[in-house]
Amino acid sequence: MKKLNLDKIRVIVFDADDTLWDCQSHFEHVEKMLYSIIAPYCADPAAELYDTETHNMEDLGYGCKAFTISVMETALRVCGADLQPADLDALLHAGKHLLHLPATPLPGVVDTLECLKHTPCPLPHAPIPLVCFTKGELQDQENKLRRSGLIKYFDHVEITSNKTEHEFLALARHLGVQPDEMLMVGNSLKSDMAPALAVGAQAVHIPFHVTWQLEVHEDFEHERMVKIERIDQLPALLSYQL
Repeated sequence: MKKLNLDKIRVIVFDADDTLWDCQSHFEHVEKMLYSIIAPYCADPAAELYDTETHNMEDLGYGCKAFTISVMETALRVCGADLQPADLDALLHAGKHLLHLPATPLPGVVDTLECLKHTPCPLPHAPIPLVCFTKGELQDQENKLRRSGLIKYFDHVEITSNKTEHEFLALARHLGVQPDEMLMVGNSLKSDMAPALAVGAQAVHIPFHVTWQLEVHEDFEHERMVKIERIDQLPALLSYQL
């Protein structure tokens, strides 16, 4: 069984969407609305949205607003003059509703953060700061973190337009640690695990039950990555006495 090198850990970094709260399920509801509208006009509705989001990524980045623009653009492009104003209006309102998704903490999140924040730390470099590192649109992510009630657990919050090796290295510099002294906890193999491991960090992968199609990544194993089923398994993994 793989084990983390606990002697190295000086900071624990958490992803937000689909790690701390459910996000993708709400987006999938809007996607299904779009697919039902455009299905009569194309062979693969999901592929049409994927193409639009891919082409828009450089200009729009990640987040509810970018997603909503891509959804409406896809409907307009695929349906053309046949697109009904009422359908476009429904997509717009559904997209704007994503800006208010509840951000209710997933099961085990609060207990885990409480433990890591307030239980005497068994790790060699205690106390261990907790960091929230999330990508997306600034105001939207700030609002979700506020609505979640979890901000009180984090010593630092970093919201970035993307999560690549460059951003992970910048985070390490900002926190005053070496990349190999970070432990990244998240659900995305593409955005959380792969870039963190590439810069030398350790990682804990907690798969979520749904994955955004732009986040799909071939499964892989790594000597510095441990996979757990639930976030409340993290304290025991870090040798906290529960």
